[in-house]
Amino acid sequence: MDDRMVDQSMHDEESSFELSLRPTKLRQYIGQSAIKSNLEVFIKAAKIRQEPLDHVLLFGPPGLGKTTLSNIIANEMEVNIRTISGPSIERPGDLAAILSSLQPGDVLFIDEIHRLSSVVEEVLYPAMEDFFLDIVIGKGEEARSIRIDLPPFTLIGATTRAGSLTAPLRDRFGVHLRLEYYKEHELKEIIVRTAEVLGTSIDDESAIELAKRSRGTPRVANRLLKRVRDFQQVNEDELISIGTTKASLQLLQVDDEGLDYIDHKMMNCILEQYKGGPVGLDTIAVSIGEERITIEDVYEPFLIQKGFIERTPRGRKATPYAFEHFSKNNGKRE
Repeated sequence: MDDRMVDQSMHDEESSFELSLRPTKLRQYIGQSAIKSNLEVFIKAAKIRQEPLDHVLLFGPPGLGKTTLSNIIANEMEVNIRTISGPSIERPGDLAAILSSLQPGDVLFIDEIHRLSSVVEEVLYPAMEDFFLDIVIGKGEEARSIRIDLPPFTLIGATTRAGSLTAPLRDRFGVHLRLEYYKEHELKEIIVRTAEVLGTSIDDESAIELAKRSRGTPRVANRLLKRVRDFQQVNEDELISIGTTKASLQLLQVDDEGLDYIDHKMMNCILEQYKGGPVGLDTIAVSIGEERITIEDVYEPFLIQKGFIERTPRGRKATPYAFEHFSKNNGKRE
């Protein structure tokens, strides 16, 4: 397999252990069956034509495997991948340096692509369409444009906020893939696989319980599994049992619906402080001491999907199901 090129900033964030939890081929990737089927066709067709894969936009809630999928695409295409974050590209020259270092067919993965500056984004358009850059050097009368030809490449953009992308940028992606929340049986399979990588054993009932409480998200499933493993090792148990799992999750303040401490703060704010709403998102953020963007991107989508809140023109409003669920659970949590 070819060496993979990864920015040092990203490498520092992810240990080799974390990377070992990730599948490297489509056949190993659990879930997102429709996306996998389509990608198999797109990749095979591109290889038959001996062309780079068309530019790919991956979008959906955080933690569903966008970064993993981008690396799998590069592996399947048998090319190098360069990984960067949108906010780290501050000037057109930064982008030019990155793009000009690519080899023919390489993948450039831009995480949080919705956070690219407008100046950088405009420079990216001709690079995506015609594989060249127009860079303006100097100012005023001394300004001149330099054309830099680029090797054909595949841009993979990942975002949790597809609606924040400008239409011109969004339209330049030939492949749009929305990642959906995972089903419980898929999460169970991921948990069992991760337990094997961690070198621990987990019983079937515990894997199911963790899958139920993982918010439909593999990243959460793996995080909870590692924390439950901590309790198992301290208790010197031979395997992760259902008793240890339930006791650990209670201490971690994760309820039977997968809602954690912040979810409960947010819902109690709406239900008790604002009598079920409607209440504005900025007001909720100030009330519970969280950033608006964190609530909007991380917590709210799952609460809406689970049927606890709904968006209205006047703000967020608790559903009847939320009143029922939290009336049962408020006595169990502080």
